[in-house]
Amino acid sequence: MAMTARQRAKVSLYVQAGIFVVAVVAVILAVDWKTIGTSVFNFAKIGPMFPDIFLVGLKNTLIYTALAFVVGLSGGLLLALMKLSSFPLYRWLATGYIEFFRGVPALLVFIAFGYGVPLAFGVQWDVNIVVMVSLGMVASAYIAETLRAGLQAVPKGQMEAARSLGMPHWRAMISIVIPQAFKIVLPPLTNEIILLTKDSSLIYVLGLTASQYELTKFGRDGISSLGAGLTPLLVAGAFYLVITIPLSLLARKFESRSARTKR
Repeated sequence: MAMTARQRAKVSLYVQAGIFVVAVVAVILAVDWKTIGTSVFNFAKIGPMFPDIFLVGLKNTLIYTALAFVVGLSGGLLLALMKLSSFPLYRWLATGYIEFFRGVPALLVFIAFGYGVPLAFGVQWDVNIVVMVSLGMVASAYIAETLRAGLQAVPKGQMEAARSLGMPHWRAMISIVIPQAFKIVLPPLTNEIILLTKDSSLIYVLGLTASQYELTKFGRDGISSLGAGLTPLLVAGAFYLVITIPLSLLARKFESRSARTKR
């Protein structure tokens, strides 16, 4: 007797559950839990990381992310407007910038602005400025495309209605089009902040003083100095999650609100 579609679905579910249970049991039996305990979950030895990882590492990570986002958002808006401009030169410049900084690894940009520019021009930049410029310039290339999509998603009738009321083009963009575009792109912009938070770990290439450490630097140094295996990195990762999980939840909230608005 042939099975119904519901019966086949139930059998498939049982088979998948069985495979999952077997895989979990196999992993549990194969893992050396004693080594895992001393190399990954050795929390007894990470006391020296506190409270500096919180007062210095978490604080600096937030500062570096905020500085880069301010530059990235400002530059991204300018690039998005340039790419939508009717003047060809502006479009070419914006396209070239976006393609270049989206194609070059952020690590190379950090090295260029951290070592190359000071060496070439004989200047010494503060680490905050290096992060703000390096990560901000990379972020602006990605944010520009996000904002461009948001600007193009605003109905053209909004601009036409403003112009029919005698409002100049620049004023209509600032007071009507751009605010609506930001509402549309809030979820991807929140995701950009998450990416910036993680990319701020690249600052390690600059050679930091103790007061400039961010979370990843604390984790890297802890591996060699505390004798706790990978536990310091696990702790640093947990602090990153303290930042990124609320941002992810915020992005989902923006997405659900946007979906309700479109209905």
